Amino acid sequence: MAREPDKLHAVRTENERLTVTLIPRAAQAITTLMRITGLSKTDSINRAVQVYAFLAQQMADGKEVLLRDESGDTERVHIV
Repeated sequence: MAREPDKLHAVRTENERLTVTLIPRAAQAITTLMRITGLSKTDSINRAVQVYAFLAQQMADGKEVLLRDESGDTERVHIV
């Protein structure tokens, strides 16, 4: 059954400029993303927000987020 459209998945046709104050831990995470991916700060933040929205929606739908390492061991990720 197809999921009904919601505000999270609404299509925007314009860019939106925001000014935010990041806590030190978030600022460091963006720096880490930039180093790992080679993306700009703006692109890193845009992708991070999209991934977080996806994960939040999946968890709201009753799914779990799991990580599996090379040996096959899995670990449940708790995002609070």
